[in-house]
Amino acid sequence: MTGLIALASFAIWVYLLGFRGRFWRSGPVLGNGVPTGSVPVAIVIPARDEAEHIAATVSSLLSQTYAGPVSLVLVDDNSTDGTAALALAAAHGDPRLTIVSGAPLPPGWSGKLWAVHQGLAQLAVQEARYVLLTDADIAHAPAHLAQLVAKAEGGGFDLVSEMVRLHCTTWAERALIPAFVFFFQLLYPFSRASDPANPLAAAAGGTMLVSAKALARIGGVEAIRHTLIDDCALAREIKRGGHKIWLGHAGKADSLRIYEGPADIWNMIARTAYVQLNRSALLLIGTVLGMILTYLAPPLLLVCGGWRAVFGLITWLMMAYAFQPTLTRYHRSPLWGFALPLIGLFYLAATVDSAFRHYRGQGGGWKNRVYPEATP
Repeated sequence: MTGLIALASFAIWVYLLGFRGRFWRSGPVLGNGVPTGSVPVAIVIPARDEAEHIAATVSSLLSQTYAGPVSLVLVDDNSTDGTAALALAAAHGDPRLTIVSGAPLPPGWSGKLWAVHQGLAQLAVQEARYVLLTDADIAHAPAHLAQLVAKAEGGGFDLVSEMVRLHCTTWAERALIPAFVFFFQLLYPFSRASDPANPLAAAAGGTMLVSAKALARIGGVEAIRHTLIDDCALAREIKRGGHKIWLGHAGKADSLRIYEGPADIWNMIARTAYVQLNRSALLLIGTVLGMILTYLAPPLLLVCGGWRAVFGLITWLMMAYAFQPTLTRYHRSPLWGFALPLIGLFYLAATVDSAFRHYRGQGGGWKNRVYPEATP
């Protein structure tokens, strides 16, 4: 049995390194393009209890060097911490900022998408050529919006999305955040998501520049109103029929959200991991077995001795090698590559907890809301 495990684990990593869209190379990164025109762009920020970060986010977006007209709509989703007032103060009277007081959440909608839906209904947004959907805890470099528009116009993309650089300063973040990006790349190889001929679609919610034409074609976000993993759901709707999307890494956008300890990262994973598995117990069992075989088996095989230990060591080295570009992106030591089995165990346990939360009626909890009934 251990021999079969050794061969299977080795084969998995041969496939991942050679035939999984080169996900491990941690690219591409948005270039320093400049748009040829100056079409109007609207920015929509859904915000709920974001007092800690909203001022920096609004300031960065109102400081963009983009040459065309820019409007900023912030939908205050029933915040209780003064988010709207802080955003208004950060704008220093800039008339481009519109603050919308969010209506109560209706049944069947996730909170974020309900806020986005209200933002998209604003006149300034409906008159724009592109809409930037971004989170309330992202800082954008001054040239970021121009680079996004240049990419969309230059490549004819209906959606340009980036995995923003996540905060990686606390000890928990340094240990666990690079793996979050690594696993996302593995699930959604960026090269495949960006290939019109490939059915895989994905986006990262921190930065999504969407053409108004695409939003009109899919009827806004109402078709995905129930979803918790809304970024990938939006990408699927937009890409359907062979339309072009692009997914890469951000060089000009940084997440401001801080995860002080492992419990914060655990909760981030557990919020939607079981949703990712379509709330299927069978898929959960398969994921548990697959994660054990992929990440835990290689180092454990070292105790078997003989050729099994050799295969285990080679496979562990392959795993560590695959993790290196992501570690480099986050300025982490290459030695963290050998910790991926333990990190994978952490993510697996959080995924199992996500299933337990779902069956306890606590799935999808976020910002003092729980969406146990948020299903198609």
